[in-house]
Amino acid sequence: MANPYSPGAGLRPAVMAGRESELGAFDTLIARTELGRAVRGPVLTGLRGVGKTVLLNELARRAEARDWVVVQLEVRKDGSTAALAALTQALAAELRRRQPKITTAARKALASIKGVTLTLDPTGGLSASLNLDIEAVTSGDLERDLVALALDVGRLAMELGVGVLVCIDELQEMDKTSLEALAAAAHAAGQREVPFVVSAAGLPNLPARLADAKSYAERLFDYRPLGRLNNDTAAEALTVPAATAGVAWEPDALSSALAAADGYPYFLQEFGSATWDLAIGPGVITPADARNGIRLGQQVLDSGFFRSRWDRATPTERDYLIAMAEDGDGPSQTADIATRMGRTQSNVGPIRAGLIGKGLIYPPEYGKIAFTVPGMAGFVERHARET
Repeated sequence: MANPYSPGAGLRPAVMAGRESELGAFDTLIARTELGRAVRGPVLTGLRGVGKTVLLNELARRAEARDWVVVQLEVRKDGSTAALAALTQALAAELRRRQPKITTAARKALASIKGVTLTLDPTGGLSASLNLDIEAVTSGDLERDLVALALDVGRLAMELGVGVLVCIDELQEMDKTSLEALAAAAHAAGQREVPFVVSAAGLPNLPARLADAKSYAERLFDYRPLGRLNNDTAAEALTVPAATAGVAWEPDALSSALAAADGYPYFLQEFGSATWDLAIGPGVITPADARNGIRLGQQVLDSGFFRSRWDRATPTERDYLIAMAEDGDGPSQTADIATRMGRTQSNVGPIRAGLIGKGLIYPPEYGKIAFTVPGMAGFVERHARET
């Protein structure tokens, strides 16, 4: 029950080690926004397991602590949860809750947006419709309407002396048209110094996707790549929570866990949690405890984190993953993959597209491909030849 570690998707660890720079920059963003200064929303990028969602949630929490209007969304490939369908409804509901503080003119503007709806179809395409309560009509153009919405909501927030923060996870999954509209809305708000801030998280190819949608997107956001933690910072993630609970890691035990996790925040939580549960104690985690915990943690990762992805691949797609694993965690040259599979590049193109669509791999740049999760190559090598 006293286990201080929190392995899981988006679960906040006891210590957010190594993210001081990002958190400090966001605190500055809040202060600048409240002073009426233009800001650039943070875009967090990295492989799965580096803590993007955890950090995005923490940014939302800090904005909420300042009484900002905050909406959190997630883009999913299958469309089961429409990424932006709830955006305007949530914004309008939050602003209506604050109506006693809003001026008469602002209330009229609020009434004009409460019927706005955004929907995301199963292919990832975004469309908008507006049912206005006053004399106004929708243009039918997604980009124009989303810009108008951002400016209206931002001005209402300005009346309240707060900001608006829209946090979007898995943004790399959004289609180009929707990305264009989102970037245009953030751009217009920034130009007019309206406190409407878009923050997002996604895979390392997200900056390229945004730049492809709008050429100015490379200057529109504050891009924050998240990677492995250095050894000292990773050690803090394990030792500080344990010390708070009155437990110490012996040096050799700590070294073993750090080597196994390789600096990845999610792996640190998984190995730390497993080691804690198996440790004999009292008050100390020994090298033997760590060995047992690493063994159990690896089994948990293999049966869930890695296996779930492997099982989604077809036999042919698994052959592609096996070919990629020869390069370790990569990235791999797509031409090399085709050669290893004894096929032409055009022949393996659909296989590659299928794996990208399933979120197992991503293109970091033209002609290259990489796993979306760290350590996948090692899993493939351990399990690829199973029945």
